[in-house]
Amino acid sequence: MTLTSTDPGPGTAPPERSPARRGRAAARRWAVRIASAVLVVWGAATAAFLAQLAQPGDRATAVLNLRTGQVQERSPDELAPINAEYGFDRSPLYQYLDYLAGLARGDLGTSYQQHRPVWEVISEQVPSTLALSATALVLAWVLMLVWVLLTAGRGPVVSGWGAAVESVLAGLPQYWLGVVLVLVFALGLGWFPVVGGSGPTGLVLPALTLALPLAGFLGQSTRTEFERVLGQPFVLTARLRGSGDLAVRLRHVLRHAALAPLTLTGWALGATISGAVIVETVFTRTGVGRTLVTAVESQDLPIVTGVVVLTAIAYVVINLVLDALYPLIDPRVDA
Repeated sequence: MTLTSTDPGPGTAPPERSPARRGRAAARRWAVRIASAVLVVWGAATAAFLAQLAQPGDRATAVLNLRTGQVQERSPDELAPINAEYGFDRSPLYQYLDYLAGLARGDLGTSYQQHRPVWEVISEQVPSTLALSATALVLAWVLMLVWVLLTAGRGPVVSGWGAAVESVLAGLPQYWLGVVLVLVFALGLGWFPVVGGSGPTGLVLPALTLALPLAGFLGQSTRTEFERVLGQPFVLTARLRGSGDLAVRLRHVLRHAALAPLTLTGWALGATISGAVIVETVFTRTGVGRTLVTAVESQDLPIVTGVVVLTAIAYVVINLVLDALYPLIDPRVDA
């Protein structure tokens, strides 16, 4: 093969890409990410719609029974207004396309039981669940960072104990942990309210129930990379320049070890929302999780599918935000 004048030759560093080429490459990556996000939301919406179709029994009868509170057989004349209102008398394909068109307009449907727009029902519960999820995520990150900074790279015994504690925390079931926290800190010590509580004190135990297992998972993903980075030459250089141990860990090591837990934060958001179903039930809190449980028990499927679709949208949005943050934390990611 004949080398041309543009071949870099052995031992020569490849030429750097021009800003225009880097811009086009970044645009292609973002186009793929956005297309993948749309595909995930579409898949979740389709699965939710198929779940409605797979519901046993006649949906119009279920809606009418929910509204009247009486479970009984209904005549065609009684069911006709319900079929016309929800379009149950249309073909499944027409219902599916109408459902997707409604989602595109921001219409999640109408609750069978409450006879109100699904978005209106869910949006009333979002602030409570959002406060719970955000507090749990912050607590999980704080607990994980403090624990990893104190125990990682401190020798085999300390590091081993640190990893063991993270494994135990990651394996704690939330329903069991929530009950234990209530028994110890609410019923035993009386520090926090037993159930409910809309103030900060009412948020502590539910947030801890979600945060402790998450801190274990995040710690497991951070520890390995953190200890690997501790052995890198630039860390030794920083120490030789007189930087203290805590400064080296915070300024140099943590920045490189944070990508793995940052990636898991997108998954953690979904975990806190799904965990809210258990936590809000255990602590008798209002929120999306408890609304979902009530909707499942009453077979109010538009509420269930609305929660599924909104959870999928929240999941892909937070992952897109995290993708945008990676180059800011480590510029090599965008190289």
